[in-house]
Order: sequence, then C-alpha cells, then structure tokens
Amino acid sequence: MVSRDEVTKELKIKMFRQMVTIRRFEERVKELYAQGFMAGLAHLYDGQEAVAVGACAALRPDDYITSTHRGHGHCIAKGGDLKRMMAEVLGRKTGYCKGKGGSMHIFDLSLGILGANGIVAGGIPIATGAGLKIKLKKTGQVVVCFFGDGATNQGTFHESLNMAGLWKLPVIYVCENNLYAISVSQARHQPIKDVAIRAASYGMPGVIADGNDVLDVYEKVGNAVERARAGEGPTLVECKTYKYGGHHVGDPGTIYRTKEEVLAWKEKCPIRRMREHLLATGALTAEEISEIELAVERAIEEAVEYAKESPLPSPEEALEDLYV
Repeated sequence: MVSRDEVTKELKIKMFRQMVTIRRFEERVKELYAQGFMAGLAHLYDGQEAVAVGACAALRPDDYITSTHRGHGHCIAKGGDLKRMMAEVLGRKTGYCKGKGGSMHIFDLSLGILGANGIVAGGIPIATGAGLKIKLKKTGQVVVCFFGDGATNQGTFHESLNMAGLWKLPVIYVCENNLYAISVSQARHQPIKDVAIRAASYGMPGVIADGNDVLDVYEKVGNAVERARAGEGPTLVECKTYKYGGHHVGDPGTIYRTKEEVLAWKEKCPIRRMREHLLATGALTAEEISEIELAVERAIEEAVEYAKESPLPSPEEALEDLYV
C-alpha cells in the first residue's frame, strides 16, 4: 500500500519544485499571450498543480499518461522539457510538435505522454486503448488518464470505463473536478456531487482525493497504480480542485464565478500547503525554498528566451508530417 506518511523528503522536495514550475510556467504563458506572442488560446493549469504532480509521482518512466486541453501541468509533471514546451506554445519549429500543435497538442512518446487533446474526453478512449495494448503485451505498465468533470458526461467516458472494467485494464482514470465545464458549474450539468460514484456502474473502485493536497493525490493514485499493476483493473480517482483563472487566457472567469468563491479556493493553494508542510517538518528552510523558487524562475526565463529566439515553421512545413 502507498502511504503519504512514507513519502521521502527527496520526493516531497521534487513535488514542490514541480508545482512551483507549473505555476510559474502558466503565469509566463498568460503574460506572453497578453503581449501578443501567442497565436490561439491556452488553457491554464494554475491552482490544479497538485493533481498532475501527485499522480505522475506515482508512475514509472515507462508508464503512459493522456492529457487534456489544459495539459501543460501534466507534461511538466511527467518530465517534459520546458524549452520545447514553451517553443510549442509560441508556435516555433523547435517545439515538441514543430510549432504545429500549439498549447493543446503537446506530445512526447519517449516520456509516455500520449498527447494533450483539444477534444473534451478525447484522451479517455486513447488511454483505454493503451491499457488494452499493455494487457495484451503483458508489459506491466499502467496508464493515467486525466480529464475534467465535464468529460464525464460524454459517451466516450462511459464506453471506455465500461470496457476497462470488463477487461480489467491497467488504467487509472483521474477526474480533475474543478467544478466548471467551461463556464457551467457542476451543479448545473450533473445531478451528482461526486463523480467517483459513477465508478460503481463499471465494476471499479471510485476514490475521492483532495486535489489541492499533493500527498493525498499521490497516495490515492499510487494505490490505484499498485492495483492496476497487480492485474486487478482500473480505478476512478476524483480529485476535487479548482482553476484560478477562467476557461482560457482570454476568459476572466468573473461572470459565472464569485470573487468569494475564487478567494476561498486560493486559501487552499496546493503550493502554499506544501510549502507550509516542508517548513513545519524541517524538510526545507525558508532560504532553501527561496533558492528553489529562484532556480525555477531562471529555468522558465531560459525557456522563454529559447522560444522567442527559435524560428517559426515555414509555410511549406504545413504539408509535412501528414498521413495520406
């Protein structure tokens, strides 16, 4: 069994560093968008950092993940290269997808990242297919599939979980319930409060994690990973969390959410909670935390400069990398 009480100091520090990296990456993307460096939109992950980091910390390097339109955090947590990520966000040819995918379509098979996806619930059948491949080839891997609460209303969610439950596939379905499907609150699009109860229909456990507590996410996903590797099948893990901004960088999120609600969730900031835990347990000093934050800042700025200095793809490249 995986227990939060047994997490090493080294892993806790790594988790903290990754969460800070995700937060700062997203803040810089928002700034770059406002400055006109981006074509298209980006859907930011600030506020939800503990889900990606806690879940990916429970994986092996050869395990897979599938992502969403809000996928920068997943990529960073799985080991993505900041320079290639930022270059892709800015549409540069040095990016992960040669600047053609942009923010919503970062992919790196070498890291087990089976792609972010602009289609709501689009990654769920991909993860299920990867789980079937793992079972047939008996490789011992698992798949973590990230999606939002709105995705659990899509037919692909129900079809995929039905297959995974029936065939006992090694997939951990991680619902990042941030309470809004674009601008529609969960109370208006679902007659239930807990997405996790839907797991019972497909013969798998449904677990609820505090999505703003990285150690709780690690424990809940870690136990689901152990279960999947043992051949016991999938698990649905619902992580209760919140995104600080609107649906995308151009959406202030002020029309359909109250200031009080946003402030209440910011009081539960996953980075602040982990910082306080590290200080309280003596894992890090305030000075060491500042050093980590400065190192992250430098790494992000290096990524921004790399992206800005990288060339744009030529028009002719639009005809390359196509399937015919």
